[in-house]
Amino acid sequence: MSNIVFINIVRFLALYFLQVLILRPLSIGWEGFFYFNAHIYPLFILLLPLRISKPAMLLLAFLIGIAVDMFYDTPGMHAASLVFMAYARSYVLSYLEPREGYNVNYSPTKKRFGLTWFFQYASIMIALEVFFFHSVEEFTFVYIIDILLKSFFSYILSMLFIMMAMFAFNPTD
Repeated sequence: MSNIVFINIVRFLALYFLQVLILRPLSIGWEGFFYFNAHIYPLFILLLPLRISKPAMLLLAFLIGIAVDMFYDTPGMHAASLVFMAYARSYVLSYLEPREGYNVNYSPTKKRFGLTWFFQYASIMIALEVFFFHSVEEFTFVYIIDILLKSFFSYILSMLFIMMAMFAFNPTD
């Protein structure tokens, strides 16, 4: 049990520092709009063990989200989108549940459930997270075209970094 806690603490810190020190300067856009925002920190929530309680997961999502917000100068936007993603996680997992069910002692990784399953899982979760993030950023659906464009480009870039991380590190727990 303590091994899983240690692995998740290291994962938390690694993804946090990767996000704020390396991916923050990659926000690229035109005409004052940032359309390319890479979000790799949601990978922490994606890879939490299946048996984690919902309140604990929501608290962890809030903590990493608010920590990222401190460096991005975005009061609560990352925290809100990550808590939303963490809340939706159980519904997405039940939608993608294999016929034989889940072993709750595992984390939902590419190695445990296969590349196709993990890509579907990560795609749905990251799409929810970036759409919610950019919706909160604009705070009105008057700018729905901007929200969709920002969400699309951020989704592509985020998925690229998440899949690279999954292939590079290939976590099992």
